[in-house]
Amino acid sequence: MNTRSSGFLSLFIFLIIALLHFIHMEQWATVPENILLISRWTLIASLVIFAWFKKSLTTWIFVAMAIGVEIGLDFPDFSQNLRFLSVIFLRLVKTIVAPLLFSTLVVGIASHSNLKQVGRMGWKSILYFEIVTTCALIIGLVFINLTKAGTGIEVPEALLKELPVAVEKTWQDHIIDIFPENIIKSIYEGNVLPIVVFSVLFGVALAKLSPQRKRPLLEFSESLAETMFRFVNIIMHFAPFGVGAAISVTVGHLGLDILKNLLMLLFTLYLALTAFLLLVLLPILIYIKVPVKQFIQAIKEPVSIAFATTSSDSALPIAMENMEKFGVPRKIVSFVIPTGYTFNLDGTTLYLSLASVFVAQAAGIHLSIGEQLMIGFSLMLTSKGVAAVPRASLVILIATASTFGFPVWPIMAIYGIDELMDMARTSVNVIGNTLASCVIARWEGEFDETKALAFRAD
Repeated sequence: MNTRSSGFLSLFIFLIIALLHFIHMEQWATVPENILLISRWTLIASLVIFAWFKKSLTTWIFVAMAIGVEIGLDFPDFSQNLRFLSVIFLRLVKTIVAPLLFSTLVVGIASHSNLKQVGRMGWKSILYFEIVTTCALIIGLVFINLTKAGTGIEVPEALLKELPVAVEKTWQDHIIDIFPENIIKSIYEGNVLPIVVFSVLFGVALAKLSPQRKRPLLEFSESLAETMFRFVNIIMHFAPFGVGAAISVTVGHLGLDILKNLLMLLFTLYLALTAFLLLVLLPILIYIKVPVKQFIQAIKEPVSIAFATTSSDSALPIAMENMEKFGVPRKIVSFVIPTGYTFNLDGTTLYLSLASVFVAQAAGIHLSIGEQLMIGFSLMLTSKGVAAVPRASLVILIATASTFGFPVWPIMAIYGIDELMDMARTSVNVIGNTLASCVIARWEGEFDETKALAFRAD
């Protein structure tokens, strides 16, 4: 057996199993539950065989996701015991983030012969980020007004859970939070933007030293960056276990019936995010003349990790590595993508604009277009610096509800399905930031089209 034959075997088994489940659902015939269960696990076994021959990390991740879904559905209580695997994976990845950001930013800036380009990349990035996130915000408002997903919603008691505590901040507080008070504290708390600011300033200071003085620190930073990328390769071998466990815990916790009352909200978000990808990001990709097929190859692994773990941090290292292989210079990758994790959260911005109006609809509060835009543009500020971890955006949503006098109980309902919503918006965040690095590289005239066309996923 080889990759091709095992792939056809998996497809054949999938078609048979889909037919059995369809016959059972339509009540044309009664298929015993044990038969359905065995058939699904037979499909899982065939996928494992296919992944074995394929020898691709991405394939193993998707197979692990399928296994996780099945465990969550068939053994929901047991699935909760697998949470430790996803926590271990996230912890391992988070240990990489700070040293990786520091080393790549310092090398990118200190080794740069022209510091003016760094400033130029900065304003270009911010301009692009604000334009794209504004488009995301508007699309979110349009779709929630079309579907009216919050109108007449009934909240099940099971969804009324404890929510994270929101801390109200002024616009001055958000600006202050950009600058590190203590770099060790920022690393400990996982605040990406202060780490980026510190690294940029450190890199600029190092660049101003004489070649003899800066060489030791520059060589150390280069070695640290290379070591961190090797560290990534080691950790990624654990990714299928962490990702599969994360999916298993999610499905086992939520089940399927829990989506009935909030299915329209979930559908609205996914539809709006799809529209954003097709109407905003895809035209940008085509306009800057980046090969679409190879770009998809480059992002599918970090996006799949982000989707399963609902954490942008978990996808950061592999996203940076792949975009460098794709033809974006390291100095641009190490500047644009980490900065985008704060200023270019397309999926999160769209979700927050959509969810804020949903809360008002569920509470029976009518909002004019002007009021909705006011809420949306306030989110443009409050969403900056939102932590790249699961459910962090709920804190922003609670703060928004408090600011505009909305009740909190609709947010409690959203919390029940937030894991499924977070998967999609986090994936779009990663797609938006990888594309942003290509945009700035092309804008700077440094995009390597030869490497992009030759890109092949591992």
